Amino acid sequence: MLIRYTNGANLRLIWFMNLIKSTSTFSFFTIISRLLGYLRDILIAVFLGTGILADAFFVAFRIPNTFRRLFSEGTFNAAFVPSYSSLLNNKKKAQNFANSIFNLLSLGLIVLVLIVEILMPLFVYLIAPGFEGDYDKMELAITLTRITFPFLIFISLASFFSAILNSHNKFAIASAAPIILNILLIGVLLFAKILDDNLVYYLSYAVTISGGVQFIFLYFFVKKNFSPKIKFKINIDKKIKNFFKKLLPSIFSSGVTQINILVGTIIASFQAGAVSYLYYADRVYQINLAIAGIAIGTVILPQLSKYVKSQNKDKINLIQNKALELSLFLSIPATVALLIASEEIISSLFGYGSFDELSVKNSAKALFYFAIGLPAFSLIKVFSTFFFARHNTKIPFYISLLSVLLNIFISVIFFKQIGFIIIPIATTTSSWFNALLLFIFLKKESFFNFNLIFIDRLIKILTTSVIMGIFFNYIIYFFNNELSYQENFKAIYLVGAVIAGLIFYFFIAVLIKAFKRTDINLNYWYD
Repeated sequence: MLIRYTNGANLRLIWFMNLIKSTSTFSFFTIISRLLGYLRDILIAVFLGTGILADAFFVAFRIPNTFRRLFSEGTFNAAFVPSYSSLLNNKKKAQNFANSIFNLLSLGLIVLVLIVEILMPLFVYLIAPGFEGDYDKMELAITLTRITFPFLIFISLASFFSAILNSHNKFAIASAAPIILNILLIGVLLFAKILDDNLVYYLSYAVTISGGVQFIFLYFFVKKNFSPKIKFKINIDKKIKNFFKKLLPSIFSSGVTQINILVGTIIASFQAGAVSYLYYADRVYQINLAIAGIAIGTVILPQLSKYVKSQNKDKINLIQNKALELSLFLSIPATVALLIASEEIISSLFGYGSFDELSVKNSAKALFYFAIGLPAFSLIKVFSTFFFARHNTKIPFYISLLSVLLNIFISVIFFKQIGFIIIPIATTTSSWFNALLLFIFLKKESFFNFNLIFIDRLIKILTTSVIMGIFFNYIIYFFNNELSYQENFKAIYLVGAVIAGLIFYFFIAVLIKAFKRTDINLNYWYD
């Protein structure tokens, strides 16, 4: 929001940026999408469980969905927003730059999808090599992936539109678009009994259709700021070359958690049911990651890029410290809660129908180790944004590459001895390694400095999280019988326990001043 003041001959521009409100707007729709996603996954668990059909569908869904996360969850923003935002003072230049990117991206995506569709058997083998010994599972995975893969074209271009909207500080529409995917999949799942074994095919078609609907939906809103024009001749200037040079590193570094999960899926394909176990565990912690990492990183990037350009060190430091503080304020208590009640959470969300007790226990084990890495997953998103705002994608890229290699090394070395559980352990270990290195290089490059308020708040956040953990553990113990696998209404008790834990956490946070109501109004300004 831009406010103008005239004082004599002086014109002062005051930018009012509300970090928490902006994050809340983004997070609200993200939460709605994730809650619908949970309902979707509950229905999938009921009707598919963790068998052959589930494994094949999750591989087919994982591939385009990984690309969706890589492009849409702040990653495309990382390369596009700083470059595009720097041109907004010249509408013609901004339009031409965005249009060139749109055309090149469209062409590249169409070519990529066509090549992969032709080479799909080889592609699926690379993604799920463990399926080779099961002909039916492999053939089904190939067919389903052929159906879902065009989703990549639509969702990537939709993410491009989202990046433009975010550059203009319009976060609501972009964050609401993913809801469409879950609505369509839930719609199909409501007819699961009628569709029977054909359910996985209809789900796959729904994935691709949802991509097209999201593209059209976002196009309707982006027209006010950008109108794409198809051009066969594209002038690739220095600005565009620099963008694409940054794109791959930013995708890799900002999406390293998703890449690690994809690596885990590849390795897990060698163990029956393991792909499904990891999928369900992944789904649980994603809602917190979406808020504590993705939402915060997405919201601060446009404003942070502007202050970096104007070299306003005070405002840069303030935004970065507040972003880090808010990320930890949200991720640390979530970690504590997931460690305490991983089995109860999995059971309450998915423990119905075909999703048996063994599936609950194995998915809960995976969730437990993913939970340890949750603050690291969020920190990677936030720390990477600090680099991206400065047009620095190389350092996060090289660190992410080392992280992925470490993940692969740990997973491959210990998979035979430990089984699928090594995958979340490796993901968490490599993510903390990634976050630590990002922090070290931020300090080395003088891109970040702690302020005294942050140190004080961090101690209070840790204290509040421990107190909340004791309280939450008591609630889970008190409702132990009601949360058992056999109970049909265990989800209601879980929701009640979570709400009680959240209320208690915020109460203690306010009481010991780990969080203040004044944090809701953050003013960043410059002359």
